[in-house]
Amino acid sequence: MEYLHTMVRVKDLEASLDFYCNKLGLVEVRRRESEKGRFTLVFLAGTDDAERATETRSPLVELTYNWDPEDYTGGRNFGHLAYNVDNIYDLCQRLMDKGVTINRPPRDGHMAFVRSPDGISIELLQKGEHLPPQEPWESMPNTGEW
Repeated sequence: MEYLHTMVRVKDLEASLDFYCNKLGLVEVRRRESEKGRFTLVFLAGTDDAERATETRSPLVELTYNWDPEDYTGGRNFGHLAYNVDNIYDLCQRLMDKGVTINRPPRDGHMAFVRSPDGISIELLQKGEHLPPQEPWESMPNTGEW
């Protein structure tokens, strides 16, 4: 058995691509549009997985954009996506600088949560050992849901 991808429905493809690619740092590895089916599929990989994803098509996040407007609920009961990151403090700072709310700050130097424009929780985990706690993260409170 091989893990292929996780599908997430999105309401605004451009806002979602801005979040996942420009802010979070994922890479678009392929795209499929179906005029007859009236949808667009965009497959994203982590930067460390991008080369492997083009060969094996895994692991990926599939953004599904249905061209006809539709409201999606239940993003919270989906659970979350999780990514290892090289430096959790640096990434969280870059995300904040780009207007992303850090819902659960990396107070422990290990774990943080943010949410996509569609309310999908994204868990960020420090690769390797925890980083030493540091400000402003150590005293930053949680914001909203995560």
